[in-house]
Amino acid sequence: MATKEYQCVKIEKGEGIGWLILNRPEKRNAMSPQLHLDMADAMEELATDPEVQVMVVTGAGKSFCAGQDIQLTFRGRETASPADTRKHRAASKAWRWDKLDTFPKPTIAMVNGFCFGGAFTPLCACDYALAADEAIFGLSEVNWGILPGGIVSWNVVQVMNYRNAIYYATTGDTFDGKKAVELGVANFHYPLAQLRDETIKLAKKLMEKSPAAVRYTKEAIRAVRFMNEPQAEDYLNAKSDALKHVDKENGRQEGMRQFLDEKSYRPGLGHFKRKKKEA
Repeated sequence: MATKEYQCVKIEKGEGIGWLILNRPEKRNAMSPQLHLDMADAMEELATDPEVQVMVVTGAGKSFCAGQDIQLTFRGRETASPADTRKHRAASKAWRWDKLDTFPKPTIAMVNGFCFGGAFTPLCACDYALAADEAIFGLSEVNWGILPGGIVSWNVVQVMNYRNAIYYATTGDTFDGKKAVELGVANFHYPLAQLRDETIKLAKKLMEKSPAAVRYTKEAIRAVRFMNEPQAEDYLNAKSDALKHVDKENGRQEGMRQFLDEKSYRPGLGHFKRKKKEA
């Protein structure tokens, strides 16, 4: 599938991975109105690209994303038309949360450097986050008199505990990739030189699983966070039934057949032998 070219975003593809790269390295990949438009469009492309089984979001150069470009985003609104402002705001929320939170394929944030402010929204929207030891995270808004707006404050309290969210949002203190794992912001940390290889390893591990099962599982876990127990039970029963109807690999039946009849598969010690079909 042909890949479009964008002003502020790069797409690279290979081995089933779609690399969605914020590409303003001279600005530490700070998010501009054009970057928001590019990212929203690029995600639409990757969501339906048959070559892409896992999407990795990262930044060009030495940064993941330094947050919003203050000059272009805030001062730029003073001269932009109301229609353009609405369009840019819609694209900003669309790609950073609405599209990313519901992306049909596994998503990995590969945090290779600076990750500040508004970058926490796509970081938290991704299913997984791997961070370089050397990466620097920060909620610096308080340092110039504002709060972590949009839904950043909500995002942060979803991944950190309450005490840590309050501390880092009100002090503006930074933390590195190792601390990000301790705080729940990232799954794993690695030296920067190993980060890409480890990201590829995780992507390949996910590709070994049933795509339908991975998608429905991640959607279920996201949804039940905000439910009480009876609601979660009803939702999960319905989601499980739906999975049986959409899984073209018939994973439930195949797994039981290989475990009970063939004795070729042991649950908990690997995955069943998949029939290679498009999910």
